[in-house]
Amino acid sequence: MLCYALMPTTVEVLVEAFRDWGTPFIVGHPGGESVEMIEAARQRGMRFILMKQETAGAMLASTWGEITGSPGVCLSTRGPGAANMVNGVTHAWMDRCPLIAITDQYPPHTYETGLRQRLNQLQLYSTITKWGTTIGAKTVRQQVRRALRIATALPPGPVHFDMQSSETTREAGDLIAESSLVPNIVPLVCDRAGLKVPLRMLESAQRPILLAGLGVLWSKASKELVDLAERLGAPVLTTTKCKGAIPEDHPLRAGCIIGGLIERELINQADLIITVGLDGVELQPKPWPYTLPVLSLSAIPSLDALVPATAEVVGDLKSLLAGLAEWTSAKSWGEKAARKFREQVIAALDTPSTGLSPQRVLEVARAALPRDTIATCDAGASRLLVVQKWQAYGPREFLTSNGLGSMGFAIPGALGARLAHPGRPVVAFTGDGGFLMAVAELQTSVRESLPIIVVVIDDQEIGLIRVKQEIKKIPVYGVKLGGIDWERLAQGFGADGTVVESENALGDALRCALKSGRTTVIAARIDPSGYVAQFNALREL
Repeated sequence: MLCYALMPTTVEVLVEAFRDWGTPFIVGHPGGESVEMIEAARQRGMRFILMKQETAGAMLASTWGEITGSPGVCLSTRGPGAANMVNGVTHAWMDRCPLIAITDQYPPHTYETGLRQRLNQLQLYSTITKWGTTIGAKTVRQQVRRALRIATALPPGPVHFDMQSSETTREAGDLIAESSLVPNIVPLVCDRAGLKVPLRMLESAQRPILLAGLGVLWSKASKELVDLAERLGAPVLTTTKCKGAIPEDHPLRAGCIIGGLIERELINQADLIITVGLDGVELQPKPWPYTLPVLSLSAIPSLDALVPATAEVVGDLKSLLAGLAEWTSAKSWGEKAARKFREQVIAALDTPSTGLSPQRVLEVARAALPRDTIATCDAGASRLLVVQKWQAYGPREFLTSNGLGSMGFAIPGALGARLAHPGRPVVAFTGDGGFLMAVAELQTSVRESLPIIVVVIDDQEIGLIRVKQEIKKIPVYGVKLGGIDWERLAQGFGADGTVVESENALGDALRCALKSGRTTVIAARIDPSGYVAQFNALREL
């Protein structure tokens, strides 16, 4: 009896592996088959965070994985729960976040003889995960090691566990020679001879420009990116996901790649494009618009053929960037070009307004909130402004759903950021439409003591669709919202709420929220009349 009690069960092996890898919590909306895993987590001092929507749970866990590199863990019940979690797992897939997604499942004899709530969940998730498996007690030790390696291998992404209820409390099998939980990977260091091709291209260029993407963050190579930019005197454009890899008050920081006409003037001034860790999923779905030579630097080869690289250098990105910065000649052209581009963007967004403008919401928020604030951003009309106006000063300090571009990300993303950075302010920028998709997670924020500031850019409509209707000269129809009592809505969840219609009121509300340390909803009622002009100036639709 004593010997049996000391032998771990399937769920105990899983929970201990998640904890030992570096994730001290599980999130989700459980089913009856999940209770053994939740109990195993409780016994080991791990949090279980009850979410109100499975999609939000997957987004929270994905954000934790994105920030920390340790896969987040989310779970759902079988059938409806598994189906509802798909959008959050797809976010992890398309935004390159390490995630373990667990779905409950019937035992084999029930699955084969019943129909109610029976889904082939492995097949359902097969196109949005890097790997899927049905967990078995005798194989769980090897399965979890494989899953953690796959989830964190570049590019990171989600792995799916289908968990049959008949396996959860069975004694886990042993491996004769068990591999370590965390692999010990020793990166190779570049030498000068090995970099002769990229060094030759850099020596020939007088006006190089850097386009930085997610791979910089995967390789923790932000410092090396900045060092190379300074050596080359090159302006830096980052993807939306890479905001903050170069501090956005650095004189060489130009702005964000948004796939618009406005950035082409800057890029076409260059004589060499250097892409650094650029992932095709970060780009707008358009043909590559440049005929300039391209030097690609990446930790993994490009398989999508979206960017026509003249030379593609694959290796440890930190070592690549450090070697190139050390061995290439110094240049200087980028500060003036970057400054001019920033001024062009500011001018394009500075549209007239009869009330509080969305661009001023972002400027006031940036001035009122501390430098180390973590920001999340939802999809929608306001996203273009948040991306351009909010300044991030460090890697992973700006978080959004870009590859998937899903509404409803900002609030669960902010909760994930709060778990990763418990001592730093976290603000979620969302439109009213995106907010309503995740409104129930305000209760999670309050109940779990994860205070965040939610700034709702309230235009009382699904603004991006209204913009497209207006540009296409289609009558505005089917996109109106409004009629929401923001203060009472927030208070109903135990949060603070306020409505602001001026810059001074917004600044005061943000400072009050910081001081209170409570979850706060600030609805900024804005004049959205400038959206069409801003979109036309920055990005053709």
